[in-house]
Amino acid sequence: MHTQSLHKHTAATFDHLRLDGISRSFGDRRVLTNVGFSVPRGARIGLIGENGAGKSTLLRIIAGVDEPDSGTVARSARTGLLWQEVPRDADDTVDDLIERALVEFRLAEHELTDAAEKLGSSASDSERYAAALENAERLDVWAIDARRDRVLAGLGLDSIPRQRRLDAVSGGQRSRFALAALLLERPDALLLDEPTNHLDDSAVSFLRDELTGWNGPVLFASHDRAFLDEAATALIDLDAGRSGRGESHGVTVFGGSFTEYLDAKQAERERWEQQFAAEQDELKQLKLTVDVTARHVNHGRGPTDNDKFITKFKRARTDGAISRRVKDARGRLDDLRENHVRKPPTLLSFTGIPTGSHARGEGTALLAVRDVCIRGRLRADRVTIEPQTQLLVTGPNGAGKSTLLHVMAGDLRPDRGNVARRRGLRVQLLEQDVRFAKPDASARQLYEKALGEKRAGQVPLTSLGLVAPRDADRPVGSLSVGQQRRVALALIIAKPPHLFLLDEPTNHLSLSLATELEHALGSYPGAVVIASHDRWLRRRWNEEEFALTAE
Repeated sequence: MHTQSLHKHTAATFDHLRLDGISRSFGDRRVLTNVGFSVPRGARIGLIGENGAGKSTLLRIIAGVDEPDSGTVARSARTGLLWQEVPRDADDTVDDLIERALVEFRLAEHELTDAAEKLGSSASDSERYAAALENAERLDVWAIDARRDRVLAGLGLDSIPRQRRLDAVSGGQRSRFALAALLLERPDALLLDEPTNHLDDSAVSFLRDELTGWNGPVLFASHDRAFLDEAATALIDLDAGRSGRGESHGVTVFGGSFTEYLDAKQAERERWEQQFAAEQDELKQLKLTVDVTARHVNHGRGPTDNDKFITKFKRARTDGAISRRVKDARGRLDDLRENHVRKPPTLLSFTGIPTGSHARGEGTALLAVRDVCIRGRLRADRVTIEPQTQLLVTGPNGAGKSTLLHVMAGDLRPDRGNVARRRGLRVQLLEQDVRFAKPDASARQLYEKALGEKRAGQVPLTSLGLVAPRDADRPVGSLSVGQQRRVALALIIAKPPHLFLLDEPTNHLSLSLATELEHALGSYPGAVVIASHDRWLRRRWNEEEFALTAE
């Protein structure tokens, strides 16, 4: 640890994590503001928030990999971090990675063997052996090889030779090996960044059970709603705009399940909408009082000679009351204009499909897949897409879910079989990995080109709630993966196709946006085909399903 960072990080023997006043900026962009919370021993805290809220940054700061601008972190010296992108050396093998994780256990085993061999009559030999035996028992070194095999099998890695180089396995397999190594190392505290990425259902269940039995504190950032619901004992929300006034609250701690969190968020939005509507009504009434009331006071008929005095007295009292009322209204109006809640963001929705196309006519399917095969990648016997079809494509990794969507989109030609499309059919695919042909173009430029200047003016890009104003004119190549997916989704939302294909649509989207997207797709004005391993989505799907099996 660098000497200069000692005031910011305390790494010692702790059975908890504690953060106080953590702030971090990148250039002129503030990512974290005055973040403080603690994770006690045995707690499993889910870290949630919008894309760019600083979840990964915060985990790196806690681990000591990054430095905060201000604030302190108290953590154990044995705190382990799982990165989203796994660092690796080019020549490392799988076994190198695993054995580095087991070095403490191997050293303890070697020390016990050496101490046993050198046992003599001296007290120091006996003391050394007793200490080595106690340490070996604490680490349970005799079971470490069995544990290694169990962890690798639990994460679906037991069939991959351990002498294989890390750069020769897939990115998903490399991430799973990194997770296996971290679990085998058994640090005092666990920091996990999207730990269920690249895990199938059985591997997710294995990880959930591992974390449930973990003795130390666990803090994990995740977009996996089902995993949050199953594994987290509490949630920490980094979203700073909860009240609608835009002020920063640091974090919000929620002590319930993710399902309960969604219910609380829905109730919070309803209160927000009600407060916004009430304040807008009050603003109208106050403006009326200030602008109209003072000019339209009717004092009735003019006074006679006999009641001039009393009329003058009453008028003075009336004018004074009106003046005070207008003054109070003007003060309240100024305050409300300055401090009213902002309008709740518009929920995600799709505009109608343009008329005048033959693709929505009655009588025949939009698209029909018959006996399609791509060797080693896909086998699909019969899939029919009607104008209002809602279809979920499921299957294990490697079954060809993404391949099927590309075949439907016309990007891939099958080796065998037929794909029939209705004349005039417009299909768009939201891919897992978005690639823009012109990465130097801004999101706004791409949007205007796709929709036309007139349409883009009627429905501005930033009005969709997917691209922040500060990002609209940045080159799309400089945006994060999640932000690029938002841009791609915006292009489709503003101009919906007859057939909308979505490949793992909830990947890289915030929890709230993923939930909004699912609700919006339920009323999509055309046909929808989704390929997803998202357990949350699959468990709530009530429409058609098409299951693929691995070749």
